[in-house]
Amino acid sequence: MRADVHHVADGTYLVHGSSTNWVILTEGDAVTLVDTGYPGDREQVLASLAEVGSSPEAVVAVLITHAHNDHLGNAEYLRAAYGTPVHLHEAEAPHARREFLHQVTIGTVLKNGWRPGVLPWAVHALRSGGTTRNPVTAPEPFPRAGALDLPGRPVPVHTPGHTDGHCAYHLPGTGVLISGDALVSGHPTSRVEGPQLLPDMFHHERPRALASLDVLAELEGELLLPGHGPVHRGPVRDAALRARDRAL
Repeated sequence: MRADVHHVADGTYLVHGSSTNWVILTEGDAVTLVDTGYPGDREQVLASLAEVGSSPEAVVAVLITHAHNDHLGNAEYLRAAYGTPVHLHEAEAPHARREFLHQVTIGTVLKNGWRPGVLPWAVHALRSGGTTRNPVTAPEPFPRAGALDLPGRPVPVHTPGHTDGHCAYHLPGTGVLISGDALVSGHPTSRVEGPQLLPDMFHHERPRALASLDVLAELEGELLLPGHGPVHRGPVRDAALRARDRAL
């Protein structure tokens, strides 16, 4: 399947996978890859790197927003095959190693199966490796506070709630926020378009997910790159507050 790659800012590409987004940040010949899709999205991940004139060998680091399989799916492949370090928040590292799992259960999905879009999404998730055990064996916490010395100079922003160690990535230089699942603009199980929280069943702790929207509302930027849904243009603050209003 061909990768759906969008050049959204200087050196910044949003890629739509089969159901999840990832972001490519380029600087010369080097690349930062933020999230890696489902395990079943591997060919799309590799194709997206090729489409921006890069390769997996050029990825100097993988950054993970959170350790669900639709975002973590190819991180261990890149680490094992190419030696690519996989960085994430220290609270998310044990989750990535699969010492525990903060993820919607099959039982909860079935209870919500009457909701529009839930069963087709669940079938796709199963087929794409959403429930496979897919740990990162050696995840690495961020090496320093503040901006990381990587292409894009991303600044990790701890946004717990969806998972304990969920992180967004702020790019102050380009006004970009990579929001992962802390703030999305669409999802197959949602009938809402535009900035929103994911449906309640997906969050480990919904009150903390709501509080993290206030954290995102403090960030400067005009371009939101979510974990699900299309790019959203406009003040990040307005997007975060709109999502909070919708969730209350």
